[in-house]
Amino acid sequence: MSHIRLKRGDRVVVTTGKDKGKEGRVLVIDHKNSRVVVEGLNMVTKHMKASQKNPQGGIIKKESPVHVSNVMYLHKGAPTRIAFKVERVEKDGKMVNIKYRVAKKTGDVID
Repeated sequence: MSHIRLKRGDRVVVTTGKDKGKEGRVLVIDHKNSRVVVEGLNMVTKHMKASQKNPQGGIIKKESPVHVSNVMYLHKGAPTRIAFKVERVEKDGKMVNIKYRVAKKTGDVID
């Protein structure tokens, strides 16, 4: 299992596959399978049987997961990798580590 550096709500661009070059926001992250669901991308049609939740049934389009290696974080409109920066700061008389996500291309702190 690899470490996924993306978070929900991050803006990403797809680097390979049928949706190459398209952008969207991360909706769901599956850490176990290293996959992410991106809003409006990798759409599949699903035939739904009628149920109480969906009394009509029919054909529904929904997003399908994409492997995390096939998307890149968008920072200021350009795809970039994400690194972590750790700073050791004194807080209330104790030394504490503060971890930041950093865009590798520009060196800017993401959050």
